Amino acid sequence: MEVLNASGKPGLAKTATRLLRRAGIDVLTFRNAPDSVGALDSTRILVRRGGSPVGERIRKALGTGRVAVEPDARRLLDASVLLGADFAPPRLEFHP
Repeated sequence: MEVLNASGKPGLAKTATRLLRRAGIDVLTFRNAPDSVGALDSTRILVRRGGSPVGERIRKALGTGRVAVEPDARRLLDASVLLGADFAPPRLEFHP
């Protein structure tokens, strides 16, 4: 899957990636969303392959998000997350 930061708050894609990986979800890439997406108020989870259970697992790990199934055979991933301003991650402990 991919994580795209569309919140306007720096660093959220990396934080969300850590949360998802801790939940056993494989994140291939994380970065800022393209300018064409604009700033989002709410997080969107777009399922590209599979069904809504894929999105629900991601939503549970993030603690927020609206799931939509939008198949896209051109993308070689199961889901895209567009982080919105509503994404408020818990404080993570980091070990060296």
